[in-house]
Amino acid sequence: MLKKKWGLALSAMVLAAALAGCSQKTDSKEIKLAYVAWDSEIASTNVVKYVLESKLDYSVELLQVDAGPMWAGIADGSADAMVAAWLPTTHASYLEKYGSSVDDLGPNLEGTKTGLVIPSYMKESTIEDLKNDATGKSVDYQIIGIEPGAGIMQSTDKALKDYGLDSKWKLIESSSAAMATELQKAYEAKKPIIVTGWTPHWMFANMDLKYLEDPKGVYGGDESIHTVARKDLKSDMADAYTLLDQFTWTADDMAEVMVAIQDGQSSEEAAKVWADGHPEQVEKWLEGIE
Repeated sequence: MLKKKWGLALSAMVLAAALAGCSQKTDSKEIKLAYVAWDSEIASTNVVKYVLESKLDYSVELLQVDAGPMWAGIADGSADAMVAAWLPTTHASYLEKYGSSVDDLGPNLEGTKTGLVIPSYMKESTIEDLKNDATGKSVDYQIIGIEPGAGIMQSTDKALKDYGLDSKWKLIESSSAAMATELQKAYEAKKPIIVTGWTPHWMFANMDLKYLEDPKGVYGGDESIHTVARKDLKSDMADAYTLLDQFTWTADDMAEVMVAIQDGQSSEEAAKVWADGHPEQVEKWLEGIE
């Protein structure tokens, strides 16, 4: 009899624990942020993650993907939002494909730029200069790129065609980190190098660099980084949506985080230090959230 009662009590405890677990799962606040592994997006995404977790009690999962899957994930709902859409030029093809399936919350950072970047000690000043054989030979007719799915890689492929360089020049696929490493090595050795680059990026704070002029306008003018959310995020997670909608900062803000990471801080620690050091700015992102 005692064994039977103990068994019933144990069953009740297991059932209660299971129900409690279900309740916790239902009540939990979980959100998935997608991002590309650009230093700029690592900075912004980790800042938003920190604020969501520390101020709104969310559990945030970061999904590092290429640009195409990032947009696709927001469109099909497998990710909730991103703060990493470069518009109107760099991610134009993705906006055209997925724009009707996502919510564009507008710019979170103004005045970005993409293009071909070289050290300032090189004499070249425009993409047209790459037609000179001396320039081509000095870098083995190679431009060091990043991830193959990135919008800047598509723009650079187009630039090589539009400027009549595609018969000799080759765009090398790598990663954002590998590109920056190659640039830094060449810069320290005062060697010529051409890379796909963008602003803001910590490399402009640490090295004297310049963009090659783009007279054909292949890379477009100044751009903005937009926040993009999945459809229905506003009704599903109103507080997170409001934060994302109100998240804005400057290139200097972003540079602080990027440089801190480059100097050895983890991305999480750099984001925390910046957010804790800018409480008034963070409060503006949280306005209206109950």
